[in-house]
Amino acid sequence: MAEQPARKPMLSVREALDFLLSAARPVEGIETIPTLEANGRVLAQDQASTLNVPSADNTQMDGYAVRAADCASGSARLHIAQRIPAGHVGQPLASGSAARIFTGALIPEGADAVVMQEQCEADGEHVIVKHAPRPGEWIRRTGEDIVAGSVILPAGTRLRAQELGLAASVGLASLPVRRRVRVAVFFTGDELAMPGEPLAPGAIYNSNRFTLRGLLQNFGCEISDFGIVPDSLDATRSTLREAARGHDLIITSGGVSVGEEDHIKPAVEAEGRLNMWQIAVKPGKPLAFGEVRREDGSAFFLGLPGNPVSSFITFLLFVRPFLLRLQGVSRPVEPRTYPMRADFDWPKADRRNEFLRAGINAEGGLDLFPNQGSGVLTSTVWGEGLIDNPPGHPIAKGDTVRFIPFAELQH
Repeated sequence: MAEQPARKPMLSVREALDFLLSAARPVEGIETIPTLEANGRVLAQDQASTLNVPSADNTQMDGYAVRAADCASGSARLHIAQRIPAGHVGQPLASGSAARIFTGALIPEGADAVVMQEQCEADGEHVIVKHAPRPGEWIRRTGEDIVAGSVILPAGTRLRAQELGLAASVGLASLPVRRRVRVAVFFTGDELAMPGEPLAPGAIYNSNRFTLRGLLQNFGCEISDFGIVPDSLDATRSTLREAARGHDLIITSGGVSVGEEDHIKPAVEAEGRLNMWQIAVKPGKPLAFGEVRREDGSAFFLGLPGNPVSSFITFLLFVRPFLLRLQGVSRPVEPRTYPMRADFDWPKADRRNEFLRAGINAEGGLDLFPNQGSGVLTSTVWGEGLIDNPPGHPIAKGDTVRFIPFAELQH
């Protein structure tokens, strides 16, 4: 009997992620779009402010602009010389007088403090200031938020609502962003049917199509959906060739195991190259990464498992950070983990790195979904995140575990 070749050791999650991120390169192509339409996009160039924010000294609250020296007694009676709403410029403030002033209004020349209205008492054309202010009190100084010429948003920033507001605050009406990542998806399995179709014996509905498309939409990708591909090597190779044209990344679900009807691995090897095969992760051991050739280069390829939970979790762990790097995101792309108390026992440790679906209970600890099977999609809806449990690590009630909220994994 011929001697079987030694099986390669599985990659750890860390090794696999490092491999993926070292291969990722930001997509080429920059477009300038209105700031109002830039939510979720990634900046292609540093953005600097052309002005100071605030542009001039102004008041942080409603009250009275005064000269601090005039109010040193703590009970000064001053003449109300003027009224300054936001958006208006006041007159120079003479000694012995005060200006009624409203939040955001410019500080008049001569004033060096603002006293909040709660510390004052109006008396006709006068105000009694019942406070001895310090110079500078309640005044926002010119440029204390943003100095003209400073970079406010670096290249590689994935824009959220607050970044758009910051850009607008310095007058940036448009922003240069990287084009959207173009992703082709298809799904293998003769057993797959679409919702709305009758289920033949042994058939299942293709939930992965909805899950993966939803995740890709959340990350702002341009998606080409090639649907369900028959379980044959020729059909898989043909779809890979078509999907490679005009796309940066191809994602598949199913067919990445080692059975006779699993054609992704030989198809990718025939149309390009496969760089990675098995990962010590549970769920999601069979994960494929490679490239598919095309006339002008190649498209990246990521083949996810067919089990619904495995597909969902491997997307969050591996596809998500890879996509962010393709988009040009420069910040760290690994999710933050939070130490939390386990309110359950998990005595049987797996030799792989497990990602357990868990929810936060009323006492601030974590409960485990009772069925951690890779086909139990209910666990991903019930759960609020994943416990990152190292290989060979049992968990006892009361232990501290590493928790990754789903919110950390979907932005």
